[in-house]
Amino acid sequence: MFAKLIPNHQIGCVTELTVDRLQTLGLTALLLDVDGTLKPYLSKEPLPEVRQWLVDLRQAGIKVCLLSNGRGKRISKVAESLDLPYIALAMKPSPKGCRRALAEHKFDAATTGMVGDQIFADVLAGNRAGLTTILVTPIHPEQEPWFARVKRPFEKIVRTCLYR
Repeated sequence: MFAKLIPNHQIGCVTELTVDRLQTLGLTALLLDVDGTLKPYLSKEPLPEVRQWLVDLRQAGIKVCLLSNGRGKRISKVAESLDLPYIALAMKPSPKGCRRALAEHKFDAATTGMVGDQIFADVLAGNRAGLTTILVTPIHPEQEPWFARVKRPFEKIVRTCLYR
């Protein structure tokens, strides 16, 4: 069970996932968490460097779908601003949202990565769905709502105990 909490990779920011790095990892598609991964929680827009990164991915043929536990109306606005498909109310850590995205967009689980900032949501969902999981450092964690912040001390314990 604890193995499902360990990401395959850890990075500081999504933009570290260059096209070359994704190709080296054998990834042709990404499921991307939104809050804390592409944008700060309190922002309505992704960071400018994230926008450019997404343009670079699409130009290289990397497929992308947003996958968020956020509500549809809010996530749809982010998705529309980025011209990306999305799955809202993904219910992570359940793998159902990941599986739905794979099915709807015809992504191959063996070559799809789940990228997010939370071990108990993004990493667990991605691992349960059989995806390559990539944990990013959260963007401005001090802006996170209480329900995200409450998990951070437990994530720290997991990282300390399991990553030895």
